[in-house]
Amino acid sequence: MTDDFTHVFKPGTSGTTLLVLHGTGGDEHDLLPLARMLLPEASVLSPRGQVLERGMPRFFRRLAEGVFDEADLRQRAGDLSRFVASAASRYGFDPQGVVAVGFSNGANIASATMLLHPETLAAAVVIRAMVPLVPDPLPPLAGKHVLVSNGRADPTVPPAETERLVQLLRSAGADVTLAWQPGGHQLTEADVATARAWLERVTIK
Repeated sequence: MTDDFTHVFKPGTSGTTLLVLHGTGGDEHDLLPLARMLLPEASVLSPRGQVLERGMPRFFRRLAEGVFDEADLRQRAGDLSRFVASAASRYGFDPQGVVAVGFSNGANIASATMLLHPETLAAAVVIRAMVPLVPDPLPPLAGKHVLVSNGRADPTVPPAETERLVQLLRSAGADVTLAWQPGGHQLTEADVATARAWLERVTIK
């Protein structure tokens, strides 16, 4: 049921639906302005993470900074995949045209969902993302497009971790674009401009 996630849905006029996924402490309203800046004509589906960490919503549990609870991550990625399928049925958007846009924790659940449930997403923009997990075997991601937009000065995600994520997705067959930003672990205007241009190339018109 779509009611499993507190969420916002805003219909659009194109064949693309942006699944926007907030960072730790955000909610379903946080990234709605970002979605409109990226693809004004797209539908937008924005759920709130169901895990609380010191009162702050997240999409899955972690054991420490950068150390994820993999069992919980797998369960939550499955829950998100089922939510998207249910929402597509309820709201009537094309389930083949879903593009995730995630920041930090939201980027990590987006990557995990693509790796574990590749049928859910046609593409993903992951901003300040880490390797969420390494499935064995890797899923077939040929035909999937991913933009990784990370900061060179990010204290949370070292450059080597960014490269590891890119290599993991490419090893699974995804078409990955890596965009380095000069900043740290925050969303910047450069991220927005990079993601907008990339989305205009890969999304359903």
